[in-house]
Amino acid sequence: MSVTAPQGFEAAGVAAGLKSTGKPDVAVVVNQGPRKVGAAVFTSNRAKANPIIWSQQAVADRVVEAVVLNSGGANCFTGAFGFQTTHQTAEKAAELLGVSAGDVLICSTGLIGVGDEAFREKVLTGTAQAIAELSTDGGQSAAEAIMTTDSVSKTATITRDGWTIGGMAKGAGMLAPGLATMLVVLTTDAVLEPLEADAALRRATGQTFDRLDSDGCMSTNDQVTLLANGASGIVPDLEDFAQALTELCLELSVKLQGDAEGASHDITIEVQHAASEQEAVEVGRSVARNNLFKAAIFGNDPNWGRVLAAIGTTAAQFDPYDVDVWMNGVRVCTAGGPDRPREEVDLTPRATHIMIDLKTGDASATILTNDLTHDYVHENSAYAS
Repeated sequence: MSVTAPQGFEAAGVAAGLKSTGKPDVAVVVNQGPRKVGAAVFTSNRAKANPIIWSQQAVADRVVEAVVLNSGGANCFTGAFGFQTTHQTAEKAAELLGVSAGDVLICSTGLIGVGDEAFREKVLTGTAQAIAELSTDGGQSAAEAIMTTDSVSKTATITRDGWTIGGMAKGAGMLAPGLATMLVVLTTDAVLEPLEADAALRRATGQTFDRLDSDGCMSTNDQVTLLANGASGIVPDLEDFAQALTELCLELSVKLQGDAEGASHDITIEVQHAASEQEAVEVGRSVARNNLFKAAIFGNDPNWGRVLAAIGTTAAQFDPYDVDVWMNGVRVCTAGGPDRPREEVDLTPRATHIMIDLKTGDASATILTNDLTHDYVHENSAYAS
């Protein structure tokens, strides 16, 4: 059911010819009301795609009627023609839905720098086709239509006390945080005010998608959108809603991590006893972005020295000679020196857990990443071919 699990949402995914495989590549998600509350967070990359530039303007009034998404082309660095394509896509959807173009968000994903008349025509035609096929059963086809190098679609649903949250996500590469990652659409039939929806979304993404750092590369097209229509008629406890939304976003984040391009290990880096949550995140991210560490995990090598070397590049408060490190439950380093024999660490399972104890404060944070593999290099060296 995905984004159509909550009451009052319809979706569809269709094949418009943007992908050479003939698979679905244009999706539409529509909020049927009664409320049309929208919130979104975007990549902080200064190099922003045309859909991001458009959607940042469109969501400013916190009213969103629909989201149109395409895979098979990022529509980024395509000049004035590209922005016109985004604008025309919003106008086409608005015309067919009977809404304002300024209340339609646009998302695109695919190769940067590619866009011509054929691309525009396929996006416009696909938008019209998807709107014609909208249904409450269309959530799965929409989730499939936004896939690029993804091997599987990613969806999630949570129901609490009469209201529901649904979500779909795409992403397998360029997974690094900057307010948001990948393309994600979240829907709920709970009754929320615009500022409440925005606050819950930023809290959820800050603790989940922003801490998924698969390969350290930030996209130009990242966007996470939350649509709330109040169709359930239930006003949720705001703390309960924020926790549920965070839980759902974490579920999607883990699915994105598990489908990362070429990965053979899903690495959870848990940092404990940091001076602040921000410093815990900084330490965890320094390890997640260290290619020597990631290559060691790929080779099933419990090289804990690379963990200490990585965290030593941060500004976080800690004594490098009073840090403990665990790998898959084995404390390999204590007080900045060797502890248990390396042979006790089994890194052959895909799930890999690294725990770092900074012994400085009471804060903690968890970062999700992957190893660096031959397959990742191959897939990304051949991405445009």
